Amino acid sequence: MKLQRRKLTASVPSFAMGDIGFLLLIFFVILARSQNDSHIQWQPAELKDIEMSAAPRATVSIDTGYKTYLDGKEISTDELASALSAVLGDTPAGQRNVFLKVHREAKATHFEPVIAAISEAGGDLVHILEPEEQSKQ
Repeated sequence: MKLQRRKLTASVPSFAMGDIGFLLLIFFVILARSQNDSHIQWQPAELKDIEMSAAPRATVSIDTGYKTYLDGKEISTDELASALSAVLGDTPAGQRNVFLKVHREAKATHFEPVIAAISEAGGDLVHILEPEEQSKQ
């Protein structure tokens, strides 16, 4: 007499998939950055009584080598106004913040054309500074 075996079906336990997917989503959202400017080396100027500003639509940086970056990508000053106009698009006035990070030793010849390009694009310029340390006063 021959006994028939029961066929076992292999199934994936799906009750934990939702939890795993949700945790992965949170993990990647927290780690995601809209711009990567970690490779830009700069030291901010310092000033007393700094007030905080709203979130930027774009960030323009001038590093220690006096190179200009838009949202972490190197760009020439001549192309900056048109690129900023594209980034800002139809954003209403008051929400067109453009953060400007300038290395503390940069001269006016380096940052004045950048300021002009931001103005030409219609951006609201926000200069990034750091508060002076108490020991320096």
